[in-house]
Amino acid sequence: MERVRDLSELPKAHLHLHFTGSMRPTTLLELADKHGVRLPDALTEALVSGEPPKLRATDERGWFRFQRLYDAARSCLREPEDIRRLVREAAEEDLRDGSGWLEIQVDPTSYAPRLGGLIPALEIILDAVETTVRETGLGMRVLVAANRMKHPLDARTLARLAVRYQDRGVVGFGLSNDERRGMARDFDRAFAIAREGGLLSAPHGGELTGPASVRDCLDDLHATRIGHGVRAAEDPRLLKRLADRGVTCEVCPASNVALGVYEKPEDVPLRRLFEAGVPMALGADDPLLFGSRLAAQYEIARHHHGFTDRELAELARQSVRGSAAPEDMKAKLLAGVDDWLSGPGAVEREAAC
Repeated sequence: MERVRDLSELPKAHLHLHFTGSMRPTTLLELADKHGVRLPDALTEALVSGEPPKLRATDERGWFRFQRLYDAARSCLREPEDIRRLVREAAEEDLRDGSGWLEIQVDPTSYAPRLGGLIPALEIILDAVETTVRETGLGMRVLVAANRMKHPLDARTLARLAVRYQDRGVVGFGLSNDERRGMARDFDRAFAIAREGGLLSAPHGGELTGPASVRDCLDDLHATRIGHGVRAAEDPRLLKRLADRGVTCEVCPASNVALGVYEKPEDVPLRRLFEAGVPMALGADDPLLFGSRLAAQYEIARHHHGFTDRELAELARQSVRGSAAPEDMKAKLLAGVDDWLSGPGAVEREAAC
């Protein structure tokens, strides 16, 4: 027998969670019924069975299927009440998994047509976050993300809006969707606007394409964090660059496997990144479609990569250090990590071997 600690009690920060993808399956089913939305059969079957849909996004057809399911889920968010419910439940799930700080990522243009426009949509989201923080105690902020499938001018508009609402809870600017489309350099002006306005730069890169997309995020967008970034493991010099600069990679093991980036959980290069000194923040990405939340990502590190409790504690620390949390919140969470590691909270289980 060996003794291990409960990972849901390990204080941590969650830096890679998409807005619609944070929904509970039961919530999506209820909202679809409420608004009379007919979800794709594959999505409905997955939600009812509790088994995530079969996805593989390494080819364009697979990505289109993933995006179709995601868009169907997003179409069920039609009223401010739906937004408030999503934000509240996302916070509750994070608290259950030991998160003390959550940065939820959203492209408000996706919700604008049903919520009265771009500015009202963002204000509804930020109001929901503010209320949830007050009622749950979870530290929570918003990262506004542009869509690389849209025109770079749209990204500039979003960047200006994000800066404008910095004092309302926006902490960063991102770039999401299929990284095989749209060059990072096309969005450099949008990211310059965000950086000059005091927001952190956190574009997606190094998931569906290789190390070059990570380099582009560093060179063209001056990223302080990389969404995913796992493909950097294929280039030792790039790993050293990330480590030397202290650029945090928001690694999402379950989604990497679900989307076919890697075949098995043990193929995700967590250990390679960790040993190269690259800071990581494990994230759930889109638990609605991938079937697992934050603590489960730490379980993958433990069970498939042999991370010890001391190493898992260091992963949690890296997530906190890479966050936009205020210094007093970081200090509180880091102290909590130390308490988790030194406390008597270990439980017995049979060793995996």
